[in-house]
Amino acid sequence: MTTEVMLPSTSASPTARQVWTRARGIALGVVLLLAAAVVIAVIRSDTRHGELNPRSVDPYGSRAVAELLADRGVSTRVVTTLDGARAAAAPDTTLLVALPDLLTHRQQTRLHSATAHSGGRTLLVAPGSSSVEKLAPGVTADPATSFDSTLSPDCQLPAARRAGTADTGGIRYTTTRLGADECYRSERLATLLRIPETSGDGDTVVLGAPDILFNDRLDKEGNASLALQLLGSRPHLVWYLPTLSDSSATDTGDEKGFFDLVPSGWLWATLQLFVAAALAAFWRARRLGPLVHEKLPVAIRASETVEGRARLYRKANARDRAAAALRSTTRTRLAPLVGVPAAQAHAPEALLPALSAHLHGDGQALNSLLFGPPPSDDAALIALADQLDALEREVRRP
Repeated sequence: MTTEVMLPSTSASPTARQVWTRARGIALGVVLLLAAAVVIAVIRSDTRHGELNPRSVDPYGSRAVAELLADRGVSTRVVTTLDGARAAAAPDTTLLVALPDLLTHRQQTRLHSATAHSGGRTLLVAPGSSSVEKLAPGVTADPATSFDSTLSPDCQLPAARRAGTADTGGIRYTTTRLGADECYRSERLATLLRIPETSGDGDTVVLGAPDILFNDRLDKEGNASLALQLLGSRPHLVWYLPTLSDSSATDTGDEKGFFDLVPSGWLWATLQLFVAAALAAFWRARRLGPLVHEKLPVAIRASETVEGRARLYRKANARDRAAAALRSTTRTRLAPLVGVPAAQAHAPEALLPALSAHLHGDGQALNSLLFGPPPSDDAALIALADQLDALEREVRRP
């Protein structure tokens, strides 16, 4: 009854082809996302090459305004170090800080100390909250940017009134400094501030957006007029392009960390990818909710199930469970043969008397055979199985 039989493979594990069929949609989506990210990065890098560089002729460069200033006798010189920018601060010079947010806090403090009483003009291009507070004390950047890019002057500053509407919409500012000119307002907040020094003719101009300096925007609205008036009030223009290679950025412990240097767009994109991955994992999860009965992909013969369970019993040395299963099945089959209801098939007081009367045998031997203790070894288990088979054949014999 317990003869070993090699079971055929009935595994329901998916094949490699089935796995690929299920996963190819996700894989294709990931490939398309990566390809789109590479294409966008390449396009943006090409378009923004040389941004706010007075030597660049790219759309976001500023060569055009430098050429127009040269025609009016204003010299333009590019510096890339903090020491060069500090040395250039003078009454006859306009110092343009192209990317003030790249400066460390220490650099911003040192630059402000050099320009505060220089008598010249300092123009800050779109400084954020942290940099504007250092470079122009008393000025605060509003978290919400301007909804419109083209705005009207709405102030008494002569340069703004002559230029008219211009593309200054961007970061909006408020100031507590007295005598400041607040121009190109968006929702009552200025996108261009001119803050005069407390003594002398020097001033600081805070510009909320760099658009009026771009090559491809210079001929729009009053951009050219406003840019030339802001940058051409002194005979010399020093164009400061901060770089990360400047030694002054690392001479203290105030350097920017890795996450400070990563553009905010990449951080948001990474967060979105994590959210998308979490949603995909939730969608593909298999152990959520109550159990669901599923049909097996193949039909399994009853003999294979019995043999499989027998092997499990043998592997676990569960002779007691195997003996209990054999006896229970035998009692269930014998009960109707001797006139015992199925509900009382496992009750010794009902089954044994009926069997004894049918076989005219020893009731004590039947009790040990059908309700006795578990066998002590495999040989005893095999003997028990043979005896149960013999008992059933005897009962069935006419």
